[in-house]
Parts: sequence; structure tokens; C-alpha cells
Amino acid sequence: MVSLTTPVCEFGRKAPDFDLLGVDGKRYTLADVRGPKGLLVMFICNHCPYVKAVRSRIIRDARDLAAQGIGVVAINSNDASQYPEDSFEAMKQVAAEYGYPFPYLYDETQAVARAYGAVCTPDFFGFNADLELQYRGRLDASRKETAPEDARRELYEAMVEIARTGRGPAEQIPSMGCSIKWKNEGA
Repeated sequence: MVSLTTPVCEFGRKAPDFDLLGVDGKRYTLADVRGPKGLLVMFICNHCPYVKAVRSRIIRDARDLAAQGIGVVAINSNDASQYPEDSFEAMKQVAAEYGYPFPYLYDETQAVARAYGAVCTPDFFGFNADLELQYRGRLDASRKETAPEDARRELYEAMVEIARTGRGPAEQIPSMGCSIKWKNEGA
């Protein structure tokens, strides 16, 4: 398992569009998932210990952000042939088991992860109402272990600021996680 950190936020970068299949059998585009005040795009998967450590917090924050007018979507781009835990069928099971309150989409070709520049799971992209990137940081201080219950909700606070002002915080701490499992890695 390779552990990576995300690059610095490219403020103002436009959100790339997509058309992906969700675990509910519906197809979703950028227009389908954006909220009136912004959008959080999360690259996650099922098997990564970094994602598992914050899964309940991702769900909590997604619910809280929806109330702030922020759309939330999760995308799994991992190579399921090498990581069967990240298969579309397994995604359906995990989304049902944990009651994901957001669309969980499968990026089978990995084109969406490449378009966004995603590097790890979890990787968070926070966009304003104009779909301009304003946040590329971590959820909170969690790593492979869940941070203490009173840890600052960095992602949530940043997205609330974006909903209110259209701008993300100048200071952002990169997210850390397992590398995205690219097809033909090393080729």
C-alpha cells in the first residue's frame, strides 16, 4: 500500500464533467449532483484503511453539508480486477450497509479520476456554486486511525465557508490516503 498526500489546491480550477453509473443503477453527471451553493467530490473506495477510518464522518459531513446547500458525490476509481473489494457489486453492498446519503459512482475507465487529478483515497475536491475548486484538503486529523471525537471538522468548515462566501480557506492541510489503484500500474 502506497500512502500519498494530495497536491495544493488549484483555486478556481473548473470541475470536470462526468457521466458515471451509481450503485443505485442510475447514471449521474456533474449537473445532477451539484448543490445550489457548491459541490464536494470525494474519491473513496471500500478497502482503504484511511477511508474506513473516516467513513462515519464522511456520512455525517455529507448529511450536514446537504443542509448547507452543498451537493456531495463519491467516486470509486480503483482497478477492481486487482482489488475485488472495490468492485461495483462490493460498492453496492458497502453503500447499502452504511446508508450512504450521496451517490456512490463507479469510474471503471478511471478517466474521471485522471481528469480531476485524484491521487489517493480519500481525496476531497470542494467546489463553489460556480464549480470552481476552493478546497483540496483533508477531512480532519484522522489517518489510518480515526482522530479523536473532538477533532476539528476541517472539510466541513471549509465547505460551509465556501457555501457562504464562494471562497475556501487559504490554509489547507493535504489529505492523506492509499494511492488510487491504477490499471496497468507500472506499465
